[in-house]
Amino acid sequence: MTFINATPGGAADAQHRGFREVSSLLGANALLQGLPAPALQDLAQHALARTHPDGETLFHEGEAACHCLLVAQGAVEVLRYDATGEERMLHCFTPGQWVAEAAMFMPHGLYPMTARAQGATRVWRIPRQALRTACERHPLLALRLLESLSLRLYHCVNEVDWLTSSNAQQRLAAYLVARCSEGGEPVELPTSQRHLAARLGIRAETLNRLLAQWQAKGWIRGERRTWRLCDAHQLRQLAAPGTRTF
Repeated sequence: MTFINATPGGAADAQHRGFREVSSLLGANALLQGLPAPALQDLAQHALARTHPDGETLFHEGEAACHCLLVAQGAVEVLRYDATGEERMLHCFTPGQWVAEAAMFMPHGLYPMTARAQGATRVWRIPRQALRTACERHPLLALRLLESLSLRLYHCVNEVDWLTSSNAQQRLAAYLVARCSEGGEPVELPTSQRHLAARLGIRAETLNRLLAQWQAKGWIRGERRTWRLCDAHQLRQLAAPGTRTF
């Protein structure tokens, strides 16, 4: 981990540039857009920049949740380990997104997962108490966070329902179709095939077999993490039905 420092003569300028950067990132975040400037300033003035090389752990599951993160460059993946030590990546956060803000409000005060840098990464740390104090001072900020956490819970409920009511083919087809652009650009899987299989609740061997079968049929083309959908219609027909309208 590297701390962002400045020479004594330029410390004030560096601090001002940092304040402007984190304020801009906060203001551009979809969750925080339209919030009064004082609310963003209360968060920005406490933020500290850190850089991390690829693969470095930012925090571990079970550690005291001292701060949440705002991604400035690179990416942060969050993961958990099962009883056998096998890791399962849950999500990958990109620039402008918050990481672990929900953990700042958990009664046990611990991180529920591990965070790791994906590529050279720079983040802004926002202390737990700074976020909680800002919510007390600015009720609109608290409401925005509540809305975000409610949507996340709703998404998790739908995902559990999807995993228990669909088969491996439907899940993989739905995943690929959801990431297919109208222009036919390649679908870049955000993680390894092993991690993707765990995320979809299927065996890695099953994932590889389905990709090979669909490529032989001409539905997809590619390898490893890069795939192009040659017949998105077939995959849409195969994808799990019952998509909700809200």
